[in-house]
Amino acid sequence: MAVEPITRFLLAVGAILLVSHFCGEVLRRLGQPPVLGEIVGGLLLGPSVLGLIWPAGGAWLFSPEVLSSLDKAAQLGLVVFMFLLGCELRTDRIERKSLVGAVVLGGMGLPFAAGIGVAFAASSVLAGDGAPKAGFVLFFALALAITALPVLARILVDLKIERTGLGALSLTSAAIGDGVAWLTLTLILVGTGLTGGGSIVTTAILAVVLVVVTHLVVRRVLAKLVTRIESDKVMTVLLLVGAIGFAVLTQMLGLHALLGAFLFGTAVPRDSPVVERISEQLRGFTVVVLLPLFFALVGLSTSIGLLGSDLSHWLLFLGVLVVAQLTKFIGAGGAARLAGLPGRQAFQLGALMNCRGVTELVIATIGLKYGLVNQLGFTILVLVAVVTTAVTGPLMRLLMRREKVPAKPEVFEIVGN
Repeated sequence: MAVEPITRFLLAVGAILLVSHFCGEVLRRLGQPPVLGEIVGGLLLGPSVLGLIWPAGGAWLFSPEVLSSLDKAAQLGLVVFMFLLGCELRTDRIERKSLVGAVVLGGMGLPFAAGIGVAFAASSVLAGDGAPKAGFVLFFALALAITALPVLARILVDLKIERTGLGALSLTSAAIGDGVAWLTLTLILVGTGLTGGGSIVTTAILAVVLVVVTHLVVRRVLAKLVTRIESDKVMTVLLLVGAIGFAVLTQMLGLHALLGAFLFGTAVPRDSPVVERISEQLRGFTVVVLLPLFFALVGLSTSIGLLGSDLSHWLLFLGVLVVAQLTKFIGAGGAARLAGLPGRQAFQLGALMNCRGVTELVIATIGLKYGLVNQLGFTILVLVAVVTTAVTGPLMRLLMRREKVPAKPEVFEIVGN
């Protein structure tokens, strides 16, 4: 019996939601953030598991037509997700800017520098066909320097340290690091010319103009609208249209659509009850329904078999994993220690900043889309994101076992009341 495309699409969505959230609940009971389980669920539906156990079933369920529809829905989810991340970027209440700056610089700088070395050494194995070597090297280094803000926030809540000075420091540093990462990615995409926009100089000038207009004009307009519009429904529509509009605009400029959504989010007024309610509503549907579709697409593009067929590939993955873990731990924790953070808290901060999660998956997907990395490079980045996220919680519990984190240590408090 012939099955209509919409029926197959709905079956695929149902299967993705069932597997992803089941795995999320299992890992939640094991003390891991649920999003990690959802990522694992996506991997289970891909060639790494379902493709090996039942290749015909996987090919039928995830036909090219279904994948195309899933990709569109997932891209919408990512646009909303990046908009929400932009809304969470807070730099207005930082008091000890030197400490935060040291953590961001060390936590991103050392992994980025080490990533450049790894990328140079492995470019022949991991770079996409025809990718500019400089573009690949910088992209791969950036992928290793990421800290995932939303997953980090969930881990802090699970550990019950989200309101401590350590929690505030790690969240603020991750948020600023996300902003730096997306800015760097913008420069990489513009510099490589892979996005199909105009000349590099023209694209760069237009991008700068957009950023300036956003923070000098759009921010003020949104501030007035939030105070004058009483309807949450109307405000929700305006914010969504704005995020989508910015996504379209940056795509037309030759950049990635997600950059525009993130930029628009940074212009949304902070400390507004209306915006907080809207963000909570949007986050619910996005995290529960749309993001698992993205995780499934990541899983369908990831094949652990690419590692299993060659011992050198496994050694390369382990090398990248060790470099990513150690440089992030030493870079963030060491910089914080030099900036005056007590030793044990500096170690804990280094462990927290190793969480890469969703943000690295998004950036890795962009790299695969534009051919900066090949399938093996993409698979390694996905596995690094999964492993570094999985060890963050247990490692923190181990570091916290002997000494309870103080509720609000003044020596490194960074946010005002």
